Amino acid sequence: MSLLKMEDVRAYYRTEVYGISRSVRAVDGVSMELHKNEIYGVAGESSCGKTTLIKVISGTVKPPLRIESGSIHYNFGAFQMDMRKIDAEEMRQNVRWKEISYVMQGSMSVLNPVRKIIRSFEDIVGTHQGIPDKKAFQEQMRGHVMKLGLPPDVLNLYPHQLSGGMRQRVAIALATVFNPSLIIADEPTTALDVVVQRGVLHMLKDIQAESANTVLLVTHDLAVHANVADRVGIMYAGRIVEEGPTQVIFQAPRHPYTEHLINSLPMIGDKTVKKSLGGAPPNLADPPSGCRFHPRCPLAMDRCRTETPEMIMLSERHRVACHLVEEGRA
Repeated sequence: MSLLKMEDVRAYYRTEVYGISRSVRAVDGVSMELHKNEIYGVAGESSCGKTTLIKVISGTVKPPLRIESGSIHYNFGAFQMDMRKIDAEEMRQNVRWKEISYVMQGSMSVLNPVRKIIRSFEDIVGTHQGIPDKKAFQEQMRGHVMKLGLPPDVLNLYPHQLSGGMRQRVAIALATVFNPSLIIADEPTTALDVVVQRGVLHMLKDIQAESANTVLLVTHDLAVHANVADRVGIMYAGRIVEEGPTQVIFQAPRHPYTEHLINSLPMIGDKTVKKSLGGAPPNLADPPSGCRFHPRCPLAMDRCRTETPEMIMLSERHRVACHLVEEGRA
C-alpha cells in the first residue's frame, strides 16, 4: 500500500536579479511512490536534486523554490492529504513530526548548543501536544531514549558533551518521539566513522522494523543503501533515471549512470583501476536537451541528444529511463 504518491512533480528555484530571470530545475518531472513499511533510498551525486526532493516531500518549500506542477498525495490511514493544498497551520498541527519527521544532515543543525537535550524534546512535544505533567514527561522521554539504546542521562547533557554518533542518535530519537508514518533521513551518517555509521544505521533499521513505518533514506553513499534500503531510486540532474529493489539495482543495473555508480564502489580483493566518469553534472539552470546524462555517457546515441527518454517498466518493481534499454542495446 502506498504512503506517498508523486506524479510528474516539477519544483524550480526562480530568481530575478537586476531584471534577469533564472530558473533552476532541481526537481523536473519526478514520479515515485513510497510504500508503507519500507526503507526507500535515494542516491545520486551532489547537485542532482536530492535535497530539493526532500523539501518537496516534507512540505518545507519556501521561496525562491516553487512547485510548478504535479501532484503529491499522502495516505496516512487515518486521513489523506494533498501536500499542495494543505495550509501551513494544519501542516504544523497534524502532520509535521506526528506523521512526517526529518533527521537533518548534521546533528548540530537540530540541537541547540546552549540548551540541554531534554529541552529539545520539550520544544517538540510541548508544541504539538503540550506537557501537563513535567515529571511524567521526563520519565516518558527516558523510556524513549533507553528503548533506542541511549543512556537516560543523555537528556541532562549539552550537545557538546556528546560524540558525533551520540548526537546523531539523539536526532533520530527526536524524529521518532511521535512514531511518525514517514521518517526522512538526510545523509544521517555524514562525518561519522564506519563503526559509528553502522550503529546509527542499525538504529534506523530497528526503529523501522519495530514501528513498521516508512524511511526515506537520502545519501550519496551507495554502500549505505546496499545494507539498509529495500528499494533504491537513482537520481541524476533532477530526474529519477532508475528505480528498483536494492538487490536488482546492485546486481543488474540497466542505466549507464547507475552502472557507473555501482562500479565505482571499492570491493575487497578487487585490484582493478576504477575509472572516473568524465565531465561534470549539468547546470540545472540550462540543462542539456534529450537525456540529461548524454554529455557524459560513453554509450550515447543520436536520439539521446534530442529525445527525453520515457520511464520503461522492466518488471513490476524495476523501471529505467534509457533509450539504450528501449532499443535492446543495454
